[in-house]
Parts: sequence; structure tokens; C-alpha cells
Amino acid sequence: MKKSVIITGSLLILGGLLLSACQKNADESKESNVLKVGTEGTYSPFSYRNEKDELTGYDVEVAKAIGKKINYDIEFVEAPWDAMLAAFESNKTDVVFNQVAITPERTEKYALTDPYSVTHAALIVKNDNEDLTDFSALKGKTAAQSLTSNYAQMAQDFGAKISSVDGFSKAVELVTSGRADATLNDDVVFYDYLKQKPNAPLKLVATSEDKTEIAAMFHKEDEALVKKVNEAIKELENDGTFTKLSEKYFNQDISK
Repeated sequence: MKKSVIITGSLLILGGLLLSACQKNADESKESNVLKVGTEGTYSPFSYRNEKDELTGYDVEVAKAIGKKINYDIEFVEAPWDAMLAAFESNKTDVVFNQVAITPERTEKYALTDPYSVTHAALIVKNDNEDLTDFSALKGKTAAQSLTSNYAQMAQDFGAKISSVDGFSKAVELVTSGRADATLNDDVVFYDYLKQKPNAPLKLVATSEDKTEIAAMFHKEDEALVKKVNEAIKELENDGTFTKLSEKYFNQDISK
């Protein structure tokens, strides 16, 4: 019995030491003007590795630009989404730059910056389609969507029939071949696709008024740092940096 108590106590102490070490590493990195940035590294065009195996993308360049403004060196920590969030939760990273949408739940739990990009729901059709000009015209039409996506539900709410697909590329195949009338997705997804395939026979005919705002996600105790980052975001908006980065990756300004 005593041995069990000793072992349990030792494990608790060890766990506490490891957690303290993670916190200490994160705190020391900020004190030495280094920000450890969590990002996926496989999420083109926001965070990915190019043909030279260099980490790049819209979110990566935004993080670097902000780091330069606030005089912090940026150290990227790449991991899949779930592992990236786990590293952030355990204080192994200071911030996440990876298309984190601002939601009430995240605002409650974390310190989110002001948005550095926005997305809208987009209605995408074949370029010779003259019937669909807004979302309300979807009634009775076929929309190619991933069944579990918010956009499938949105299309159904407008009266569309759903043709199940696995991802945007498959949806586009159905639309361009005439097997579906339309697909709904983020406008930035469409802009990126068109940048990669400028001759694709597609067009965006409508976007929703509702927008999803994208921010960097810090820990709650870093409100003072978030304030500095927000000042940097405002400066980068005003000097046109975000617009230039948007046009570089999307041929459109997604920053506002």
C-alpha cells in the first residue's frame, strides 16, 4: 500500500515537472524573443513545403511578417492538426498560425488575435451555366459536396440535392462534366484552385454575406503579447503587406 502511494506520488511529481518544463520552455522562448509557431506544413496554400522542401504558404508568411514587426524570431513546429493542437495545449508552442477560425468557443478558451484573413461561402458553377446566379437558385439542382461538411447542409437548406464526393477536386470534376450543377466551398479554396488551374471552366457566381474570420491563437495568459500582435496586424494591413501576400497565393485579396 505504501509502495503504491509512493509510486503514485512520484508519478504526480514527474508529471508536474514535465508540465513545468514545457511551460518553462515556452516562457523562455518568449523571453528570448523567439515565438514557437504551431502549423501543419501540409495544408497548401496556407502552410506547406515547396519543391525545395522549404516551409511556405500564406499563414507562414503572415507569421514571419508579424514576427518581424514585433521583433520576434519565428520557430515553426510542424505537426498534423490534432498533434499541433495538443502541442499548443501542453505549452510546447506559443501560438498557432493555421487558418484558425474565430469562434465563440475558442474566444472563451484562448487569446485570439484580430483577423488576418476572411473567407466566405461561395457558389461555384461551370463557366457556361447561366441558370445559377445566387444561392436561392439551388432549389431542385444538384450540388457536389462532402456529405459531412457544413456546405452540404447549406446546399440542402437551399433545396439542392446532394451528390456525395470526397473533396473539392472531385466536386469540380462533377461540375465540369455536367454531372452536378454546382458546388459550395470557401471562396479562398476556389481562388487557390483557379490559380493552379487558370483555364478550369469554372466561375464563382455568388458569395455569402456571412464571413469566417481567421486569427492566430495564443494562450490566455499572453494577452499583452496579443496586443502587440494586433498592432502589427493593423500596420501590415495598412502598408499593403497582407494584400500582397493574398494576391501572391490567391490572385485575390482575402485579408479583409
